[in-house]
Amino acid sequence: MEAGSCDNAAPGAPFIEPSSGDSSESSCEGGRTEQTAAEGAVECGSRMKRLFGFEKEDISSWHRLVCLLNRPTDPASLGIFRFLFGMIMAIDVTQERGLSHLDYKYLDGAPVCRFPLFNFLQPLPLDYMYLVYVVMFFGTLGIMLGCFYRLSCLMFISTYWYIFFLDKTAWNNHSYLYGLIGFQLTFMDANRYWSIDGLRNSKKKNAQVPLWNYTLLRSQIFIVYFIAGVKKLDADWVEGYSMSYLAHHWLFDPFRLILPDDMVSLLVVHGGGLCLDLSAGYLLFFDATRPYGIFFVSYFHSMNSQLFNIGMFSYTMLATSPLFCYPDWPRRFFAYFPDVLIPMLPLTSPAPQPSSSCVYPEIQNTSTGPRQPPSVPKASKTLLKHKLAALFTILYLLEQVFLPYSHFITQGYNNWTNGLYGYSWDMMVHSRSHQHVKITYRDGKTGEVGYLNPGVFTQSRRWKDHGDMLKQYATCLSRNLPHYNISDSEIYFDIWVSINERFQQRIFDPRVDIVKADWSPFRPIPWLMPLLVDLSPWRTKFQEIEGSLDNQTEIVFIADFPGLHLENYVSEDLGNTSIQVLQGQVNVEIVDEKKNYTLQTGEQKQLPAGAYHKVFTVSEGPSCYMYIYVNTTEAALQRNFTKLLELQERVRNGTETEPLPPELQPLITADNDEGLDVNVTDPVVRLFLRRQRRMKEVKKHREASMLEKFNRFTVKKYYMLRRTFLMTSIAMRNLVVGLPPLEQLTREVAFANMREPETESVQDLKDEVGHNEL
Repeated sequence: MEAGSCDNAAPGAPFIEPSSGDSSESSCEGGRTEQTAAEGAVECGSRMKRLFGFEKEDISSWHRLVCLLNRPTDPASLGIFRFLFGMIMAIDVTQERGLSHLDYKYLDGAPVCRFPLFNFLQPLPLDYMYLVYVVMFFGTLGIMLGCFYRLSCLMFISTYWYIFFLDKTAWNNHSYLYGLIGFQLTFMDANRYWSIDGLRNSKKKNAQVPLWNYTLLRSQIFIVYFIAGVKKLDADWVEGYSMSYLAHHWLFDPFRLILPDDMVSLLVVHGGGLCLDLSAGYLLFFDATRPYGIFFVSYFHSMNSQLFNIGMFSYTMLATSPLFCYPDWPRRFFAYFPDVLIPMLPLTSPAPQPSSSCVYPEIQNTSTGPRQPPSVPKASKTLLKHKLAALFTILYLLEQVFLPYSHFITQGYNNWTNGLYGYSWDMMVHSRSHQHVKITYRDGKTGEVGYLNPGVFTQSRRWKDHGDMLKQYATCLSRNLPHYNISDSEIYFDIWVSINERFQQRIFDPRVDIVKADWSPFRPIPWLMPLLVDLSPWRTKFQEIEGSLDNQTEIVFIADFPGLHLENYVSEDLGNTSIQVLQGQVNVEIVDEKKNYTLQTGEQKQLPAGAYHKVFTVSEGPSCYMYIYVNTTEAALQRNFTKLLELQERVRNGTETEPLPPELQPLITADNDEGLDVNVTDPVVRLFLRRQRRMKEVKKHREASMLEKFNRFTVKKYYMLRRTFLMTSIAMRNLVVGLPPLEQLTREVAFANMREPETESVQDLKDEVGHNEL
């Protein structure tokens, strides 16, 4: 054997190449020395090879590992994944990446506060941002078709990562995964099967790919599943507090037939999600369990596509599952199609041709005659590019295992869950709700104090949970306020958050001027208030307290730190509001009355409506209290609605004998389209009729046939794609020939914004009719 040559080529592992005792892919190729048939049978049938597809000897040295990772493999499965990924990303560009509404995100001249990863990153002028997206879109098409493949990958990842880093408020794990897969594909030979490049270059058509191409993608998907499962071992997830609201979704109706809601949440939502994530990679890994793994992950992602607004992520993960199958599965699958379709389908034969990207076993010539030269040159030595490919695979996977646990480095991000959330696979482990957000400014010259509308100058609400974004937002506000005669401004934030159903508490110190506050990505934030984890056991008591209330009474649980106070306003609609102390001691100041009341644990105080009050924590430790209130205005309105509904029913069935007064006459014609547009004088009747109309629309929307739903879906997508195409065309025209007159541009944009005439939103009704759909 020559030095540096590969003398054995076993079939590979499930991460590398699935093995099975009855598959042709599992046959033994070549040998280190001459072997008897019996010895070959023992080797092929060894337990490790049957399970993992390779022997210990294949990883016993660096050289043999390089040979293993560069082993020739069928390109079919990789080519199909390349096509699907490119197609999904092309759709994603118009949707979650935002091409369809790009002018709303990057409108030139608008005083918008943005949140890039690096402060020097800024969006280009609007027309050039459209150009960036066009480059990214054509990159996705090139990946899908395998056309100018390397260039297409570079077009995609360069623009994708620019947009990804440009806006931290859009960071999430699945967007990060798209960028990682695009980066991996750039170095792979994914255009060797079912690609235009293969038609242009016969050496690339149906050529084998090195095994590390599959190893990298399979390992990446395994990491996504497994680490997401490890992160769900968090106590909040295991105890069922992270996503408890999901149990009310209609998808879990079958489980609610046999389990109460709390058990559906604990066992199905949290327990099922944990088990699926931990086991999915292993189920897909082994031949015997792969069919079950594909079934469960397909069911899981199909549910997620309905549960969450996560764009194309579910479909991307569905497209990754076949990567764990044998690499030649497309050939066998498409071979079942009729012969008339064969020219339009991926290749089913012949066998793939050799490729210089792979390392082939050296075939021993045992005959005494002269050695015949191979018909196709095959590399039997490991070259530098093969070693670099193996090194890249190992280093990349080590980095991916390390990054989810590197939050001890990036401590200034994603507070209460340290680190950049978007690369941790920490998916859906934390749910948050915000009760109170107050932004106070102080003019540094005049001392004037005022308040800002939360969210002013920004299109995002995510800044409320992250110290790095809060710092960026405060800096941006201080730059914009001088336009409103506020100089040298100081900005203070009072933000109350509940994480995983805990008490509402402050996340940042409201006494710190964030404009001048210190922040570093590598140090803990000094003005971050600690999460009151010692109060977590109270969550079980919350359920008991809420269960004892009637349907009209609502409750908010608050925890605060010693020396701080909450300033709150009780709306006039909340005519029956009281505060009760659960732990500690508070001092309640009624501002208008200029009176103070000290409350101990268990004591309660009625609060006046339409007035401010302050709650001071005066105990040595944190105080816990709850607001108990009834929206008396809404309760009265619901009572009136009930009476009107009863009256309407009596009129319809003829049991109402007395004539209706003029203000109630519209109830008679409510079922007619003309009756809905009459000029109703009574405001309660007007609200009642509007509510009825919207509920009728929601019912029609939910009970629509599959054909009607499909038609509604296609119409919606048509108008979205129509606007995308027209606005992009306008931007490209502007870059080429310059801006047209303002009147013409206005007409063009108005034409692009044209929508379906009968489209009406039912979003405003969801709170009225309940949370049957999320």
